[in-house]
Amino acid sequence: MMARNGRDHGGGLDAAVAQYGGKRSNWLDLSTGINPKPYAIPTLEPSSWKNLPDYKADAALCAAAREFWNVPDCADILAVPGCSSAIAQIPSLQPASFVEVATRTYNEHAAAFLFHGWDTQAYHTSPQARVIVHPNNPTGEFHSKIIAARLTVIDESFCDIAPEKSHIAKAALPGHILLKSFGKFWGLAGLRLGFAIGDPALIDPLREKLGPWPVSGIALQVGTQALNDHAWAEQTRQKLTEDAIYLDQIMAKIGADPMGDCPLFRTYNVENAHDLQHQMAQAHIWSRIFPYSKTWIRLGLPPKSDWGRLEVAL
Repeated sequence: MMARNGRDHGGGLDAAVAQYGGKRSNWLDLSTGINPKPYAIPTLEPSSWKNLPDYKADAALCAAAREFWNVPDCADILAVPGCSSAIAQIPSLQPASFVEVATRTYNEHAAAFLFHGWDTQAYHTSPQARVIVHPNNPTGEFHSKIIAARLTVIDESFCDIAPEKSHIAKAALPGHILLKSFGKFWGLAGLRLGFAIGDPALIDPLREKLGPWPVSGIALQVGTQALNDHAWAEQTRQKLTEDAIYLDQIMAKIGADPMGDCPLFRTYNVENAHDLQHQMAQAHIWSRIFPYSKTWIRLGLPPKSDWGRLEVAL
């Protein structure tokens, strides 16, 4: 999918429907890495839809986030309307200079730094900013070692499937910001909720840039309940891991080699990614391929009812 800003992302189902036909509701979209079995939305009072977000509700959400992610006491937490809103503003927190961002990673980071005047192209031995996506999207690789810069951004949008691998302790360090996505692991991307966690000297000006009430009252309520439901999280990690292993087994039958170890999605090396995407699209199953690789294809996990459909398409 090419987004309106020209950068490729998962999704783009409307374009797939236009090209291959069928009804949108009959397509199986595996192009994103979103949990196919989302957290159950709690019953909401009618007043939740008409009242402005409550500061106490924001505090309750951040308290739940602090406990869930074991956030260091000295680190600040800011709830944001999706991590993309924080990504777009983080480069403005420091004077523009050299930034190190991997070329094959989530492309909004480099785009945001470039927009704010940073040099994203030239190699520099001591970059003033560094972005690490952990686990990396799309390769699914975890980073055991983080080399810090004056501004260090650690994007852990997909890390809730492996909390033991999180670098959350680094949120206590000066110049560090960690990003946490709610939409991926809890499967509620439409809620638009994320978190920026780290150095108060960075989080506070980011808070000012986003203005009052950046997160909806609905997101505050749902997010608080979900983050407090630790049992659901543990059961979900186990189920996602089992499903990812099963997906690997299915893809192995066509000679696809998995990359990385992120259960929310798998990127595979195949002989011809474009041809495989075309084959699956004819069965109205959408995947993601990448402009910089002819052999990489990424698949999210299908719902339980669609495993057989995927196997037939392959």
